[in-house]
Amino acid sequence: MTFRHATLSAALLGFALIVPAARPAGPKPPSADSIAKEISTVRAMPDAKRGSGITAIALEIRTLPAGLDKVKAAFSLAGLSTEGDPGRDALQAVTTTLGQALAEYPLPPTKSGKPPLPYLNLARLVRYEGMTTDFTGPQMDEANKLLDSYDEDVRKADFTLKDLKGKPVTLSELRGKIVLVNFWATWCPPCRKEMPDLDAIYDHFKSQGLVVLSISDEDAFKVNSYVGQMGYRPPVLLDPGRKVATQFHVDGIPKNFVFDREGKLVAQSLDMRTQRQFFQMLAKAGLHP
Repeated sequence: MTFRHATLSAALLGFALIVPAARPAGPKPPSADSIAKEISTVRAMPDAKRGSGITAIALEIRTLPAGLDKVKAAFSLAGLSTEGDPGRDALQAVTTTLGQALAEYPLPPTKSGKPPLPYLNLARLVRYEGMTTDFTGPQMDEANKLLDSYDEDVRKADFTLKDLKGKPVTLSELRGKIVLVNFWATWCPPCRKEMPDLDAIYDHFKSQGLVVLSISDEDAFKVNSYVGQMGYRPPVLLDPGRKVATQFHVDGIPKNFVFDREGKLVAQSLDMRTQRQFFQMLAKAGLHP
């Protein structure tokens, strides 16, 4: 018997049907749209609350049904979670969620044959942020091979770019110094957020041989106006046509690379760094606060 026949059946049988009182509706489970709105607030979260906020969103994403929406949500959150330092627990929650989403809903290779960006981002979280994942498979293998080739290209990289005064600067001529190569843009919020820390670190370590090269592909007037207003002191180089950014496989900014005094690549960031995280990167080149 179904509930829609209950009243009629009770009348035929000659007794009153007792219908239980309706229970109050519980909270609605999160939807892809509601989670997308939460993800859009991550950048505005106070630093002290970002870890718990990001973890909560990561756990909500896990409740979504398997599908493209779940992968998109996990990928979007991962892209914002690496801006700064939400804490290892939060970043691990994000990594686990992205791995789960891809395990449930595998994505096909791109037309170029490369793995889609969510696989690359998961591999980067493991390689550059020290996270762990149980997710394996051909796409992850390809993502790791691709990152191997990217890292090798960066190790061999050299360039000559002009600073804002037109003076050429060549990376290989800075051997004997510790070089932090920073890719940024004036329109990029996390780039702007990390620049005061970069400025302070440059001022603190320049007497010990630290060189910070901040590279932008924007026009000279826009860049000069911005750094002049904020009083940014490290050298700023112009990369018209993004030739150097392409050489370093920069597909998102900010991005930072540290080379030691022998010109060896010793550290790189996936995203924006805090002052503490910059210190950790520079320690690999022998610089300590």
